[in-house]
Amino acid sequence: MNARQDSTAEPILLRHDAAGVTTLTLNRPQQFNALSMEMLETLIAAVDEIARDESVRVVVIAGEGKAFCAGHDLKEMRGNHTLAFQQQLFRLCGKFMMKLTELPQPVIARVHSIATAAGCQLVSMCDLAVAADSARFAVSGINVGLFCATPSVGLSRNLGRKEAFEMLVTGDFIDAHEAQRRGLVNRVVPLEALDAELGRLTASILAKSPLAIRMGKQMFYKQLEMGLDAAYQLASETMACNMMCEDAAEGIDAFVAKRKPEFRGR
Repeated sequence: MNARQDSTAEPILLRHDAAGVTTLTLNRPQQFNALSMEMLETLIAAVDEIARDESVRVVVIAGEGKAFCAGHDLKEMRGNHTLAFQQQLFRLCGKFMMKLTELPQPVIARVHSIATAAGCQLVSMCDLAVAADSARFAVSGINVGLFCATPSVGLSRNLGRKEAFEMLVTGDFIDAHEAQRRGLVNRVVPLEALDAELGRLTASILAKSPLAIRMGKQMFYKQLEMGLDAAYQLASETMACNMMCEDAAEGIDAFVAKRKPEFRGR
């Protein structure tokens, strides 16, 4: 699927499918892949379509050009300087970010370069992130008098509170290794090894039961917002139901027989 602004414009979002992995590439390189209103609407439509597609096992979000994503489109925001527009824009952004956690498939950010403001938020809201060692991260809205309130939601759920708040009030960049240390990304490799590392991660996920991953992802995010007792109740029920699935029986039988399991997603 390629989303277009008009009949002659370049696609603003590219979709590539290969062997169970769908890659969505932000394609506004001249605007550093800024999240315009149209980009957000296009992304929402894309993930809604992916959610219904059982052939998709893993989703990768990437960026074209020099940046992964530089956040919101400040020119668009200044050109539509009404409260109604700003409210609509940030509601739409929140809706998209929530859809990433609601998506049945794991979502991986492929961060090859800078991720700032809502771009950093996007990394934080993906389930996993693989970064090039040249990538840098910041929530830099404060530098133009705008506290990155919506990015703070994802950031504070990835980093320690003091580390997140320092980034929010200083706008300072951190490098990829520091982002890994703080919990924002999972893996850091040289740029030329980024796709190979991404391939290793997706291959590991693809080898697992798709049903168990769908059930597990749904439970994982729900329990994070619960108290300890309620979280254990949900986790216990999820494991009991998972145990009754064909994939779990196959996996255990294969383990006992010392053979590779053949998962069917049931």
